[in-house]
Amino acid sequence: MKGRGMSERHALRVVGMSASALRYVPRPDGNAELRQQIVDLAQRHRRYGAPMIYLKLRQSGQRINHKRVERLYALEKLQVRRRRRKKIPPAGRQPLIRPGTANEVWSMDFVFDRVATGRGIKCLAIVDDATHEAIAVIPEHSIGGDHLVRLLDEVCAVRGRPSIIRTDNGKEFTGRAMLTWAHRHGIALRLIEPGKPNQNAYIESFNGRLRDECLNEHWFVSLNHARVVIRAWAKEYNEERPKKALGGLTPADYARQLAATAISSTHGL
Repeated sequence: MKGRGMSERHALRVVGMSASALRYVPRPDGNAELRQQIVDLAQRHRRYGAPMIYLKLRQSGQRINHKRVERLYALEKLQVRRRRRKKIPPAGRQPLIRPGTANEVWSMDFVFDRVATGRGIKCLAIVDDATHEAIAVIPEHSIGGDHLVRLLDEVCAVRGRPSIIRTDNGKEFTGRAMLTWAHRHGIALRLIEPGKPNQNAYIESFNGRLRDECLNEHWFVSLNHARVVIRAWAKEYNEERPKKALGGLTPADYARQLAATAISSTHGL
């Protein structure tokens, strides 16, 4: 403009720029604090994606739009790399009906891993179908039929007994010790059809989270080390990890909500 004696309007027309672009002054980044919170959460929970980060921020009391969280999450390049899952032949879908009260139906399964020495770990995982709580995740080097019922007695002494237990057709779940124990306590055993893990979807979903967020993230030096890490993760899963299927509540909060609803219904009657 000065060198050629042009007016501002003429100069803007020559270079193809708008007047608003010329006068634009960048505003300070108002998302700096939020971006740091997202980064901190992603570093603490390395397998949490943007939806889980959003639920964690809502859990802390922040009223924020999920699109904003997803945009900032992507700008920080925090996307979780997906692990390839074993392909399972498709089976007929059998939707599960969630029970209305805790301790009505439990789902059980085993999850396997190894310690640094190469020795195997067999984790007994138990989930409450109504509340999605991790009732127990118990790692042992081996769990046979008699050992299984002793562990169940310990869990039931703290939690109470369920009405129904759903499992696959593993030898520990179909053995004499388990059948005798269930009959003695009046607990019905429900076995899924072979090759149809979708019929035990609650525990299968939990097993995926356990492996992805805990077992694959830690290198266990011993069985005791595994017990400490898995116990801490299960506590966090119940008390801190929000679940979209539970309306953004943690399993522990949802369990308390169910209990309060049951009490108010009883008093209403």
